[in-house]
Amino acid sequence: MSQRSPRTRPTPQPADADAPCPCGRPEPYRDCCGRLHGGTASAATAEQLMRSRYSAFAVGDRAYLLRSWHPRTRPAVLDLDARTRWVRLDILSTTGGTPFHNEGTVAFRALYRENGGEGELVENSRFLRHDGAWVYLDALPE
Repeated sequence: MSQRSPRTRPTPQPADADAPCPCGRPEPYRDCCGRLHGGTASAATAEQLMRSRYSAFAVGDRAYLLRSWHPRTRPAVLDLDARTRWVRLDILSTTGGTPFHNEGTVAFRALYRENGGEGELVENSRFLRHDGAWVYLDALPE
């Protein structure tokens, strides 16, 4: 996901661990994206990385977002807008990105609330393996 306007939000608190994972999977955050954010697991697919990055935006985990961004396109600083509440992720399509690929794409729609209104971010993201791990490279042009 691309960068949004500047404002910061605290990193996830342990109390959030039992909450449903923001990525939309049925597991609690602790057993789903929380494992990736905490470094106890790595994304096996590009879609899993996409879901974990969405969850990182939702819980304000800036460090994970930067770690999971390809060094060639990673911003030096990432400020998250605390007014933005990410409310739902829809995966629209994927290409490649399996444990047997080195690249893949994930098209998604992310719904959010901000300043009393609702919006959506639609993107077709590119992912590559870098040093053996899936990382976000960039958004494909429309």
